[in-house]
Amino acid sequence: MQVTLVILKPSAVQRGILGEVIARFEKKGIQIVGMKMVCLTDETLEEHYAHLLNKPFYGRIKDSMQASPVLIMALKGVDVINVVRKLSGVTNGREAEPGTIRGDYSMSVQENIVHASDSAETAAAELERFFSEGEIFDYEPRLGPYYYANDEL
Repeated sequence: MQVTLVILKPSAVQRGILGEVIARFEKKGIQIVGMKMVCLTDETLEEHYAHLLNKPFYGRIKDSMQASPVLIMALKGVDVINVVRKLSGVTNGREAEPGTIRGDYSMSVQENIVHASDSAETAAAELERFFSEGEIFDYEPRLGPYYYANDEL
């Protein structure tokens, strides 16, 4: 089982679609093992977007991500990093396939509803950045046997 990080961005918070987006993950069979609402600090954003810090559009990212609180989630499942990325769709909402979160809810590159970790290494670093010890839970979902075959776990 993998655990990955998802951030529901201010564009999701302000539009009041948090429940709809969360429901997509839950209906797929992905387990929520951590969730909290936070305001992102300059320091956290600089660390999170270190690879984009010197890009001319970083100011736009920072302004967008600090427009309101965000909802941060730790999600768990088999191959969950790949599954969440497919559910999210490509970064540019105008290019995202209908049926994906960005394809259904976004017309923007920046205001694209969701951030999702792109690899196991990134997920581990991002989970550590956003969650403290004791904020990610390990519990057996009651419907687990109905999401996976015995040999998939």
